[in-house]
Amino acid sequence: MSASYNPLHTPERDAHGFVPPLQVAVDRAREVLDEKGRANIHDKDAMIRAAYGLHYVLVDLLAALDAERGEQA
Repeated sequence: MSASYNPLHTPERDAHGFVPPLQVAVDRAREVLDEKGRANIHDKDAMIRAAYGLHYVLVDLLAALDAERGEQA
């Protein structure tokens, strides 16, 4: 069965080779959250960009937290 959509995240395609230091990831997450929080909720394209941007920084933040604790994702 084939999907009729493109998922937001595909681990094989979207694997990160670089894990930022935790403080960098936290700072970036705050910046993107502030930026995307101003997006027009009635603009479909803006909401897609917001979802992807927030997803991307969340993945980095979790990877940084895992690295800080000595865990691998």
